Amino acid sequence: MEAYTHCPVLLNEAIEALRIRPDGVYLDGTLGRAGHSREIASRLTEGRLICVDRDQEALDAAAERLEPWIDRVTLIHRNFDQVAGILDELGLRGVDGMLFDLGVSSPQLDDGSRGFSYLTDAPLDMRMDRNQGLTAADVVNTWDRTRLRDILSRYGEERYAPQIAAAIVRRREKAPIRTTTELVDIIRSAMPPRALREKQHPAKRSFQAIRIAVNDELACVERMIRAAVPRLNRGGRLVVISFHSLEDRIVKTELAAFARGCICPPDFPVCVCGRTPDIRLINRKPVLPSEEEAASNPRSRSAKLRCAEALKDPA
Repeated sequence: MEAYTHCPVLLNEAIEALRIRPDGVYLDGTLGRAGHSREIASRLTEGRLICVDRDQEALDAAAERLEPWIDRVTLIHRNFDQVAGILDELGLRGVDGMLFDLGVSSPQLDDGSRGFSYLTDAPLDMRMDRNQGLTAADVVNTWDRTRLRDILSRYGEERYAPQIAAAIVRRREKAPIRTTTELVDIIRSAMPPRALREKQHPAKRSFQAIRIAVNDELACVERMIRAAVPRLNRGGRLVVISFHSLEDRIVKTELAAFARGCICPPDFPVCVCGRTPDIRLINRKPVLPSEEEAASNPRSRSAKLRCAEALKDPA
């Protein structure tokens, strides 16, 4: 096996937050290059690690990367928002910890043929799971102008969303938009000169928005939190690493809802709802990468880690 050099984002912080027990059962919902999974598996003796990824290529590579611990690893090809169904199929009522490292993975970005990068010419794909139907080409060539504008604005926070959406519609009327380079050229053509002089690549926000739409990423995060929290054993930890404000906002909001107790109106003299918190928040503010990590790995700079601990056993 060749030397393994990949270091995932916030590795030490994530492992510390999980508080891994050698005999515990853990789930890594975003296997990727298996960096977090290797660290979890190496700490298990009688325990078990369930590795989930929607990208079959990640699972195919994991057998080698996790080979020293493969006897305690279960590989699952599924989206992480299906965590409840996965545990049901495995006959597990709950687990002792779950980790989710959100967003596009480094292998997907680095493989230019996948169409995630605005720096490499490739077919407009952007699917994390190549078995799904919807591609970036479908979004760009079939969604109407209003819908394109809305996703560029909401998911990419692109201030020139109306102009870019209009330019896409005009161009596709002549011929379908097939490649990443074509799309980058269209985006550039729709932006004013001052925007093109900014440090950030002009297509970054639009590519992010289209990728999120193709993979339904934000809705998946919301479904994941709502499915994962009830399947934690008492004292189990949920650790989520996000990379942009839209993801982090969802994680923060959903965890806060589970951490809330009484929901009676403030003017009620006594509680009648009987609701108690399901979790406690381990860190009120997100954990950020160290200066050293941000300097050595630019992709880590926007990362935020949130952690919560279950106060109840699964129902």
